[in-house]
Amino acid sequence: MGRLFGTDGVRGVANADLTAELALGLSVAAAHVLAEAGTFAGHRPTAVVGRDPRASGEFLEAAVVAGLASAGVDVLRVGVLPTPAVAHLTGVLDADLGVMLSASHNAMPDNGIKFFARGGHKLADELEDRIETVYEQHRTGEPWDRPTGAGVGRVTEYTEGFDRYVAHLVGVLPNRLDGLKVVLDEAHGAAARVSPAAFARAGAQVVTIGADPDGLNINDGCGSTHLELLRAAVVEHGADLGIAHDGDADRCLAVDAAGEEVDGDQILAVLALAMREAGQLRKDTVVGTVMSNLGFKLAMEREGIRLVQTAVGDRYVLESMKAEGFALGGEQSGHVIVLDHATTGDGTLTGLMLAARVAATGRSLAELAGVMQRLPQVLINVPDVDKTRVNTSAELAAAVIEAEAELGESGRVLLRQSGTEPLVRVMVEAADIEQARAVAGRLADVVKSALG
Repeated sequence: MGRLFGTDGVRGVANADLTAELALGLSVAAAHVLAEAGTFAGHRPTAVVGRDPRASGEFLEAAVVAGLASAGVDVLRVGVLPTPAVAHLTGVLDADLGVMLSASHNAMPDNGIKFFARGGHKLADELEDRIETVYEQHRTGEPWDRPTGAGVGRVTEYTEGFDRYVAHLVGVLPNRLDGLKVVLDEAHGAAARVSPAAFARAGAQVVTIGADPDGLNINDGCGSTHLELLRAAVVEHGADLGIAHDGDADRCLAVDAAGEEVDGDQILAVLALAMREAGQLRKDTVVGTVMSNLGFKLAMEREGIRLVQTAVGDRYVLESMKAEGFALGGEQSGHVIVLDHATTGDGTLTGLMLAARVAATGRSLAELAGVMQRLPQVLINVPDVDKTRVNTSAELAAAVIEAEAELGESGRVLLRQSGTEPLVRVMVEAADIEQARAVAGRLADVVKSALG
């Protein structure tokens, strides 16, 4: 069996790859593994379970809840809430386990399962590996040790989760948003109620789009992967800025008053300067990934802020932050972690903090984001190839060496396999956009021929 867990939980096409049986089995396995690790010692275990609005989340949630309860875990069902809300509630409710059902920015047919440990932190790799091993052992016939009678888990609807999470978001802001008009694109996803409520309580005038989830329209032509509607809406309504989330609202991208995109690197740059000014940027360091734009790195160097770069994936950013005590990190894609207030990327919190900086300084988002100049960067996703050979193909390695020689010191090349989808990502950065496009196109063709 190939590894089920990717960089962000277990994902696949719901009811094809990710079945009810798999969801139930993984949940039971997770309960047993955590029990073996001593997480439940001395008390009756509790889990928080939430989901995004996907139609498949309804039956997958039922399977997860059934699996946990059958393993003796009491379940608090929080319903449709963002991933960071489930992580937050897992922590503040002192739960032993959190489970989020979402495929984030993926298309509606997909879904996923993400486990959180006590405190709302992502599970360590070794625990995920152990869950897979235990799941496979019992899938092939070894019987579970099942509680009976009063030992089975109880299931409770935890309706206070929404208000408790929104209050947390508003409560950690450094200042209110009075006087700002903000357009929010909720991707018809998990933050469709949370984000507008938080921005409104913080004082902003709110316009929403993509805030009518029906279980089928999540991420459909809207949200952080499709900024066209947000750009138009910000200009149409004369808003100060726009904020776009993905399906589970763990990421945030922005649009300035002129409709221009402000990506995750620019958001990190703005927040890094704000946090340093407030004395909150520990060790004057921000954590990014190898995908961070070279312009971001140069801007941080100019401002006297150190940039630490990790592998792609917010879990690796978080690992670095926790290990070294850093306060701010994130990805170009909009996963931003403010560790003093969240244990994972939180798109609503990020958007609120960005808006708060605009309100506090009286400067436009475009002016604030101008602290860095993005070098042209082209990203091509190459599907239907053997992504596991991206680092071992001699043909591909030769093509990369040739591309790097052409770009020189004014650009770079990065090839990597996606941790959540069956494809290889080709990224090329150059001083000239046409050169970046040409080099990326050639490399994508080599990826297809070498790995197809």
